[in-house]
Amino acid sequence: MTGVPKKSAGGIRSAAMSTAVRAEVRASARISSMDVIRGAVMVLMAIDHVRVYSGLPAGGPTAGIFFTRWVTHFCAPAFIFLAGTSAFMYARRHPDVSRFLATRGLWLILLELTILRVAWTFNVEFGGYNMAGVIWVIGWCMIALALLVHLPLAAIAAFGLVVIAGHNIFDLIQGAGSTLAESSVSGLWKIVYLGFSAGPIVVGSDGPQLWVLYSLVPWVGVIASGYAFGAVLTLEPTRRRRICVSTGLAATAAFVVLRGLNLYGDPRPWGTGAIDFLNTTKYPASLLFLLMTLGPTIAVMPLLDEARGILARGLTVFGRVPFFYYVLHIPLIHVLAMIVSRARTGEVSGWLFANHPMAAGPPPEGYTWSLPLLYLVWVVAIVILYIACRWYADLKARRTDWWLRYL
Repeated sequence: MTGVPKKSAGGIRSAAMSTAVRAEVRASARISSMDVIRGAVMVLMAIDHVRVYSGLPAGGPTAGIFFTRWVTHFCAPAFIFLAGTSAFMYARRHPDVSRFLATRGLWLILLELTILRVAWTFNVEFGGYNMAGVIWVIGWCMIALALLVHLPLAAIAAFGLVVIAGHNIFDLIQGAGSTLAESSVSGLWKIVYLGFSAGPIVVGSDGPQLWVLYSLVPWVGVIASGYAFGAVLTLEPTRRRRICVSTGLAATAAFVVLRGLNLYGDPRPWGTGAIDFLNTTKYPASLLFLLMTLGPTIAVMPLLDEARGILARGLTVFGRVPFFYYVLHIPLIHVLAMIVSRARTGEVSGWLFANHPMAAGPPPEGYTWSLPLLYLVWVVAIVILYIACRWYADLKARRTDWWLRYL
């Protein structure tokens, strides 16, 4: 017979192996881009947490301090969004994703209210102060996602987008926030939506206080959207890049239009100047805050598929062990602040043992750092964290102990 030549069995196996290798390379590239972004947001996040102990205010009064805070706004949205994406990737390999999300979520909530609370404050006065921070909200979002994963992927995506886009409808109802804050279930509303702006949740007449830094809405929408976004990362590279770029740029453009015209999406209209334009609401995160941060994050993902070099490798180390990084970086920064206090004033300020970051009160007179000192301490912290995270990433690569999935 003539025509198309037959392939040998060896050739078929070789072609199949070549296809498998290419698929594995593509999968690795996708995971690498996620790791680089996660690593970048972890590094940026540390800037703001150093700022907490520096005594410098959040967002002002100078442009330098404002942008020191503003650049860290990308952290929570990207971190929670990619937590959803990671859950999608986990679900492709494991049938127990719902159980895993629920148990991990409960573990995160417990850790936030115990170990991390002590790390922030270096005191054990639990009766006076507790904080529901980003790890708390990720925990609750994972529990919610444990239920949502039983729905069709399109329904999960729709749920996430509706929550993100629709929750600012409360801004159009005059007095809605104060009404909810004064209701008989005000504590529940503070957890679900209002957050710390309505004051702490007080158990009893003078019982423990819980400051809700991150309310559940809209973050449950962010993690659900991130989960659905995982399906995009399974597409072939050209289509994946096109969707990421178009989606990210569309979200960024929507932010510019809605913010520029003060149409919808943030309770604080802007007036004049770039700082005012970028000063969107984080607590609870407004639609414009999320468009401003998630839009560029999604758009840049294709550029990181082929990221190489020392910087990409360093960020990947952090991105592979983000939770380990988080648990370690708070007490490390706190200790570094104590060292700085001793070096500058001859003593460790008692203010460093106050209820950070929500209820510490103003720093003592003469304590506040300069901006260059803040960045110097940040660099020192990142170097130490890199050494620790590289060791832990290597440990996870060598071992498969079940508990490693929870840290």
